[in-house]
Amino acid sequence: MTDQPLARISRTHLEELLFTLEVDFVDLFECVVDAGWKLEMLGSPAPGIHYNIAGSGRLIIAGRAPIALEPHTLVILPAQTPLVIEGPPVSSENWQTVRMGVPAGGPNHVERLAAGDGACSQIMLVCGYVKASYAGSLDLFSGLSTPIIEKFDETTALAPQLQAAVAELIRQEIGMKAMTATLLKEVLIVLLRRSMTSMNEWVERLSLLQSPQIARAFSDMVARPEFAHSVQSLSQSAGLSRSAFMARFQAVFGTPPMSTLRHIRMRHAASLLAIGDLSVDQIGRIVGYNNRSGFSRVFRKTYGTDPSEYRAHKRQSR
Repeated sequence: MTDQPLARISRTHLEELLFTLEVDFVDLFECVVDAGWKLEMLGSPAPGIHYNIAGSGRLIIAGRAPIALEPHTLVILPAQTPLVIEGPPVSSENWQTVRMGVPAGGPNHVERLAAGDGACSQIMLVCGYVKASYAGSLDLFSGLSTPIIEKFDETTALAPQLQAAVAELIRQEIGMKAMTATLLKEVLIVLLRRSMTSMNEWVERLSLLQSPQIARAFSDMVARPEFAHSVQSLSQSAGLSRSAFMARFQAVFGTPPMSTLRHIRMRHAASLLAIGDLSVDQIGRIVGYNNRSGFSRVFRKTYGTDPSEYRAHKRQSR
Protein backbone atom coordinates (compact mmCIF):
# COMPACT_ATOMS: atom_id res chain seq x y z
CA MET A 1 0.00 0.00 0.00
CA THR A 2 1.17 3.50 -0.79
CA ASP A 3 0.58 6.78 1.01
CA GLN A 4 -0.82 8.46 -2.14
CA PRO A 5 -3.85 7.57 -4.27
CA LEU A 6 -2.89 5.19 -7.05
CA ALA A 7 -2.75 6.31 -10.68
CA ARG A 8 -6.21 5.96 -12.17
CA ILE A 9 -8.48 6.95 -15.01
CA SER A 10 -10.09 10.37 -15.09
CA ARG A 11 -13.53 11.09 -13.66
CA THR A 12 -14.85 11.73 -17.17
CA HIS A 13 -13.71 8.40 -18.55
CA LEU A 14 -14.84 6.50 -15.46
CA GLU A 15 -18.25 8.15 -15.88
CA GLU A 16 -18.42 6.90 -19.46
CA LEU A 17 -17.38 3.40 -18.40
CA LEU A 18 -19.97 3.25 -15.62
CA PHE A 19 -22.67 4.22 -18.09
CA THR A 20 -21.86 1.02 -20.03
CA LEU A 21 -21.81 -1.25 -16.96
CA GLU A 22 -24.08 -4.27 -17.45
CA VAL A 23 -25.12 -6.81 -14.82
CA ASP A 24 -25.85 -10.01 -16.69
CA PHE A 25 -26.38 -12.52 -13.90
CA VAL A 26 -27.53 -12.26 -10.32
CA ASP A 27 -27.80 -15.01 -7.70
CA LEU A 28 -28.40 -13.69 -4.19
CA PHE A 29 -28.86 -15.40 -0.85
CA GLU A 30 -28.76 -14.62 2.85
CA CYS A 31 -26.17 -16.21 5.11
CA VAL A 32 -26.76 -16.41 8.87
CA VAL A 33 -24.08 -17.96 11.06
CA ASP A 34 -24.45 -18.39 14.82
CA ALA A 35 -21.71 -17.94 17.40
CA GLY A 36 -19.53 -21.02 17.49
CA TRP A 37 -20.55 -22.11 13.99
CA LYS A 38 -18.89 -22.06 10.58
CA LEU A 39 -20.46 -22.09 7.13
CA GLU A 40 -18.24 -23.63 4.45
CA MET A 41 -19.04 -22.94 0.79
CA LEU A 42 -17.51 -24.13 -2.45
CA GLY A 43 -16.20 -21.69 -5.03
CA SER A 44 -18.64 -20.39 -7.65
CA PRO A 45 -18.15 -19.98 -11.42
CA ALA A 46 -18.62 -16.20 -11.06
CA PRO A 47 -17.08 -13.63 -8.68
CA GLY A 48 -18.72 -13.62 -5.26
CA ILE A 49 -20.03 -10.56 -3.41
CA HIS A 50 -20.30 -10.83 0.37
CA TYR A 51 -21.66 -7.90 2.37
CA ASN A 52 -21.96 -8.00 6.14
CA ILE A 53 -25.28 -6.60 7.35
CA ALA A 54 -25.01 -7.21 11.09
CA GLY A 55 -22.83 -8.90 13.69
CA SER A 56 -19.14 -9.69 13.65
CA GLY A 57 -17.18 -12.67 12.46
CA ARG A 58 -14.55 -13.68 9.95
CA LEU A 59 -14.34 -14.76 6.31
CA ILE A 60 -11.61 -17.30 5.69
CA ILE A 61 -10.06 -18.39 2.41
CA ALA A 62 -7.03 -20.59 1.96
CA GLY A 63 -3.63 -19.00 1.77
CA ARG A 64 -4.31 -15.64 3.43
CA ALA A 65 -5.06 -14.15 6.82
CA PRO A 66 -8.72 -14.24 7.92
CA ILE A 67 -10.79 -11.22 6.88
CA ALA A 68 -12.52 -9.47 9.77
CA LEU A 69 -16.22 -8.97 9.12
CA GLU A 70 -17.82 -5.97 10.79
CA PRO A 71 -21.05 -4.31 9.71
CA HIS A 72 -20.77 -2.71 6.25
CA THR A 73 -17.73 -4.74 5.20
CA LEU A 74 -17.79 -5.68 1.52
CA VAL A 75 -15.68 -8.58 0.24
CA ILE A 76 -15.51 -9.57 -3.42
CA LEU A 77 -13.84 -12.89 -4.14
CA PRO A 78 -12.54 -14.20 -7.47
CA ALA A 79 -14.49 -16.98 -9.14
CA GLN A 80 -13.83 -20.52 -7.91
CA THR A 81 -12.76 -19.38 -4.43
CA PRO A 82 -13.95 -21.67 -1.60
CA LEU A 83 -14.66 -19.80 1.64
CA VAL A 84 -15.65 -20.17 5.24
CA ILE A 85 -17.88 -17.70 7.08
CA GLU A 86 -17.15 -17.91 10.78
CA GLY A 87 -19.71 -16.66 13.29
CA PRO A 88 -18.94 -14.74 16.48
CA PRO A 89 -16.40 -16.52 18.68
CA VAL A 90 -17.35 -18.46 21.80
CA SER A 91 -15.32 -19.47 24.79
CA SER A 92 -15.19 -23.07 23.62
CA GLU A 93 -13.04 -23.95 20.64
CA ASN A 94 -15.39 -26.75 19.57
CA TRP A 95 -16.70 -25.13 16.39
CA GLN A 96 -19.57 -26.76 14.57
CA THR A 97 -19.53 -26.66 10.77
CA VAL A 98 -22.16 -26.71 8.03
CA ARG A 99 -20.86 -27.51 4.54
CA MET A 100 -22.71 -26.22 1.51
CA GLY A 101 -22.26 -26.39 -2.23
CA VAL A 102 -22.81 -23.40 -4.47
CA PRO A 103 -26.50 -22.33 -4.26
CA ALA A 104 -28.06 -23.35 -7.57
CA GLY A 105 -31.25 -21.35 -7.49
CA GLY A 106 -30.27 -19.10 -10.41
CA PRO A 107 -31.31 -15.52 -11.03
CA ASN A 108 -34.98 -16.09 -10.14
CA HIS A 109 -34.44 -17.66 -6.75
CA VAL A 110 -33.35 -16.64 -3.28
CA GLU A 111 -32.09 -18.97 -0.63
CA ARG A 112 -31.28 -18.62 3.06
CA LEU A 113 -28.21 -20.47 4.25
CA ALA A 114 -27.97 -20.97 7.99
CA ALA A 115 -25.41 -22.46 10.34
CA GLY A 116 -26.87 -22.86 13.84
CA ASP A 117 -30.36 -22.67 15.31
CA GLY A 118 -30.61 -18.92 15.90
CA ALA A 119 -30.43 -19.29 19.67
CA CYS A 120 -27.39 -17.07 20.15
CA SER A 121 -25.59 -14.10 18.61
CA GLN A 122 -25.15 -14.21 14.85
CA ILE A 123 -23.46 -12.70 11.87
CA MET A 124 -25.72 -11.95 8.89
CA LEU A 125 -24.55 -11.35 5.33
CA VAL A 126 -26.07 -10.88 1.91
CA CYS A 127 -24.05 -12.93 -0.55
CA GLY A 128 -24.29 -13.37 -4.27
CA TYR A 129 -22.59 -14.19 -7.53
CA VAL A 130 -22.56 -11.66 -10.32
CA LYS A 131 -21.35 -11.34 -13.89
CA ALA A 132 -20.85 -7.72 -14.86
CA SER A 133 -19.14 -6.21 -17.86
CA TYR A 134 -18.37 -2.96 -19.61
CA ALA A 135 -20.55 -2.87 -22.75
CA GLY A 136 -20.48 -6.66 -22.82
CA SER A 137 -16.82 -6.55 -23.85
CA LEU A 138 -14.78 -6.88 -20.68
CA ASP A 139 -15.70 -8.56 -17.41
CA LEU A 140 -15.64 -6.02 -14.59
CA PHE A 141 -13.51 -8.31 -12.42
CA SER A 142 -11.25 -9.54 -15.20
CA GLY A 143 -7.83 -10.26 -13.78
CA LEU A 144 -9.00 -10.34 -10.15
CA SER A 145 -7.00 -13.02 -8.34
CA THR A 146 -7.19 -11.88 -4.72
CA PRO A 147 -10.06 -10.42 -2.65
CA ILE A 148 -11.35 -6.88 -2.77
CA ILE A 149 -12.02 -5.70 0.79
CA GLU A 150 -13.70 -2.36 1.44
CA LYS A 151 -15.32 -1.06 4.61
CA PHE A 152 -18.19 1.40 4.32
CA ASP A 153 -19.90 3.51 6.96
CA GLU A 154 -23.48 4.47 7.73
CA THR A 155 -23.50 7.22 5.10
CA THR A 156 -22.35 4.90 2.31
CA ALA A 157 -23.82 1.62 3.56
CA LEU A 158 -24.89 -0.80 0.83
CA ALA A 159 -27.28 -2.81 3.00
CA PRO A 160 -30.49 -1.10 1.74
CA GLN A 161 -29.74 -1.91 -1.90
CA LEU A 162 -28.78 -5.52 -1.20
CA GLN A 163 -31.70 -6.16 1.12
CA ALA A 164 -34.03 -4.63 -1.46
CA ALA A 165 -32.57 -6.96 -4.11
CA VAL A 166 -33.22 -9.97 -1.88
CA ALA A 167 -36.78 -8.75 -1.26
CA GLU A 168 -37.32 -8.46 -5.03
CA LEU A 169 -36.27 -12.07 -5.50
CA ILE A 170 -38.60 -13.21 -2.74
CA ARG A 171 -41.63 -11.34 -4.13
CA GLN A 172 -41.12 -12.51 -7.74
CA GLU A 173 -43.11 -9.59 -9.17
CA ILE A 174 -43.06 -8.33 -12.76
CA GLY A 175 -39.78 -6.53 -13.45
CA MET A 176 -38.01 -8.42 -10.66
CA LYS A 177 -35.05 -9.42 -12.81
CA ALA A 178 -34.49 -5.88 -14.10
CA MET A 179 -34.91 -4.35 -10.63
CA THR A 180 -32.50 -6.81 -9.02
CA ALA A 181 -29.86 -6.20 -11.69
CA THR A 182 -30.30 -2.43 -11.24
CA LEU A 183 -29.81 -2.67 -7.48
CA LEU A 184 -26.67 -4.79 -7.92
CA LYS A 185 -25.39 -2.33 -10.49
CA GLU A 186 -25.84 0.46 -7.92
CA VAL A 187 -23.69 -1.49 -5.47
CA LEU A 188 -20.94 -1.94 -8.04
CA ILE A 189 -21.03 1.73 -9.02
CA VAL A 190 -20.58 2.73 -5.38
CA LEU A 191 -17.53 0.46 -5.24
CA LEU A 192 -16.07 1.84 -8.47
CA ARG A 193 -16.63 5.42 -7.31
CA ARG A 194 -14.37 4.57 -4.42
CA SER A 195 -11.64 3.61 -6.88
CA MET A 196 -11.09 7.34 -7.53
CA THR A 197 -9.73 7.86 -4.03
CA SER A 198 -8.98 4.43 -2.59
CA MET A 199 -5.36 3.63 -1.80
CA ASN A 200 -6.13 -0.09 -1.54
CA GLU A 201 -4.32 -2.38 -3.94
CA TRP A 202 -7.47 -3.83 -5.50
CA VAL A 203 -7.72 -0.72 -7.71
CA GLU A 204 -4.60 -1.89 -9.54
CA ARG A 205 -5.97 -5.41 -10.02
CA LEU A 206 -9.04 -4.46 -12.08
CA SER A 207 -7.97 -4.39 -15.70
CA LEU A 208 -9.35 -1.05 -16.88
CA LEU A 209 -8.60 0.72 -13.62
CA GLN A 210 -4.95 -0.25 -13.84
CA SER A 211 -4.63 0.98 -17.43
CA PRO A 212 -5.92 4.56 -17.73
CA GLN A 213 -4.68 4.88 -21.33
CA ILE A 214 -6.60 1.81 -22.51
CA ALA A 215 -9.66 2.88 -20.52
CA ARG A 216 -9.55 6.23 -22.33
CA ALA A 217 -9.53 4.60 -25.76
CA PHE A 218 -12.23 2.10 -24.79
CA SER A 219 -14.51 4.83 -23.44
CA ASP A 220 -14.07 6.66 -26.78
CA MET A 221 -15.23 3.52 -28.61
CA VAL A 222 -18.28 3.12 -26.38
CA ALA A 223 -19.28 6.78 -26.29
CA ARG A 224 -18.81 7.33 -30.04
CA PRO A 225 -19.29 4.04 -31.91
CA GLU A 226 -20.20 5.94 -35.09
CA PHE A 227 -16.75 7.55 -35.38
CA ALA A 228 -14.28 6.25 -37.96
CA HIS A 229 -12.02 4.81 -35.27
CA SER A 230 -8.76 3.19 -36.32
CA VAL A 231 -5.85 1.69 -34.46
CA GLN A 232 -3.95 4.89 -35.17
CA SER A 233 -6.68 7.21 -33.84
CA LEU A 234 -7.28 5.03 -30.78
CA SER A 235 -3.57 4.83 -29.96
CA GLN A 236 -3.43 8.63 -30.19
CA SER A 237 -6.42 8.87 -27.83
CA ALA A 238 -4.58 6.58 -25.44
CA GLY A 239 -1.36 8.58 -25.75
CA LEU A 240 0.60 5.47 -26.71
CA SER A 241 2.57 4.36 -29.73
CA ARG A 242 0.67 2.06 -32.08
CA SER A 243 2.65 -1.02 -31.03
CA ALA A 244 2.41 -0.27 -27.31
CA PHE A 245 -1.33 0.37 -27.64
CA MET A 246 -1.95 -2.88 -29.52
CA ALA A 247 0.01 -4.93 -27.00
CA ARG A 248 -1.58 -3.30 -23.96
CA PHE A 249 -5.12 -3.46 -25.36
CA GLN A 250 -4.72 -7.14 -26.21
CA ALA A 251 -3.43 -7.82 -22.70
CA VAL A 252 -6.49 -6.20 -21.10
CA PHE A 253 -9.25 -7.44 -23.44
CA GLY A 254 -7.81 -10.57 -24.97
CA THR A 255 -8.89 -9.32 -28.42
CA PRO A 256 -7.53 -6.68 -30.83
CA PRO A 257 -9.01 -3.15 -30.68
CA MET A 258 -10.96 -3.35 -33.94
CA SER A 259 -12.53 -6.69 -32.97
CA THR A 260 -13.64 -5.15 -29.70
CA LEU A 261 -15.02 -2.13 -31.56
CA ARG A 262 -17.07 -4.38 -33.86
CA HIS A 263 -18.45 -6.19 -30.83
CA ILE A 264 -19.48 -2.88 -29.22
CA ARG A 265 -21.11 -1.69 -32.44
CA MET A 266 -23.05 -4.91 -33.00
CA ARG A 267 -24.34 -5.06 -29.42
CA HIS A 268 -25.51 -1.46 -29.71
CA ALA A 269 -27.15 -2.23 -33.05
CA ALA A 270 -28.88 -5.30 -31.63
CA SER A 271 -30.27 -3.22 -28.77
CA LEU A 272 -31.61 -0.58 -31.15
CA LEU A 273 -33.19 -3.22 -33.39
CA ALA A 274 -34.89 -4.86 -30.43
CA ILE A 275 -36.40 -1.79 -28.78
CA GLY A 276 -36.79 0.95 -31.42
CA ASP A 277 -38.33 1.78 -34.76
CA LEU A 278 -35.30 3.25 -36.53
CA SER A 279 -34.64 1.84 -39.97
CA VAL A 280 -31.83 -0.63 -40.55
CA ASP A 281 -29.99 2.04 -42.55
CA GLN A 282 -30.29 4.54 -39.70
CA ILE A 283 -29.06 2.03 -37.14
CA GLY A 284 -26.14 1.13 -39.37
CA ARG A 285 -25.08 4.77 -39.52
CA ILE A 286 -25.49 5.17 -35.75
CA VAL A 287 -22.98 2.37 -35.18
CA GLY A 288 -20.49 3.53 -37.80
CA TYR A 289 -21.47 1.95 -41.11
CA ASN A 290 -22.22 4.17 -44.10
CA ASN A 291 -23.88 1.49 -46.20
CA ARG A 292 -26.44 -1.15 -45.36
CA SER A 293 -24.64 -4.03 -47.04
CA GLY A 294 -21.49 -3.62 -44.94
CA PHE A 295 -23.50 -3.29 -41.74
CA SER A 296 -25.69 -6.30 -42.57
CA ARG A 297 -22.67 -8.44 -43.42
CA VAL A 298 -21.00 -7.79 -40.06
CA PHE A 299 -24.28 -8.15 -38.15
CA ARG A 300 -25.01 -11.48 -39.86
CA LYS A 301 -21.53 -12.73 -39.02
CA THR A 302 -22.05 -11.75 -35.37
CA TYR A 303 -25.63 -12.93 -34.78
CA GLY A 304 -26.20 -15.42 -37.59
CA THR A 305 -29.13 -13.51 -39.05
CA ASP A 306 -29.91 -10.33 -40.98
CA PRO A 307 -30.80 -7.19 -38.99
CA SER A 308 -34.41 -7.22 -40.24
CA GLU A 309 -34.87 -10.88 -39.31
CA TYR A 310 -33.33 -10.21 -35.90
CA ARG A 311 -35.80 -7.38 -35.29
CA ALA A 312 -38.79 -9.51 -36.39
CA HIS A 313 -37.73 -12.33 -34.08
CA LYS A 314 -37.32 -10.00 -31.11
CA ARG A 315 -40.77 -8.49 -31.68
CA GLN A 316 -42.41 -11.90 -31.93
CA SER A 317 -40.85 -13.00 -28.65
CA ARG A 318 -42.11 -10.02 -26.64
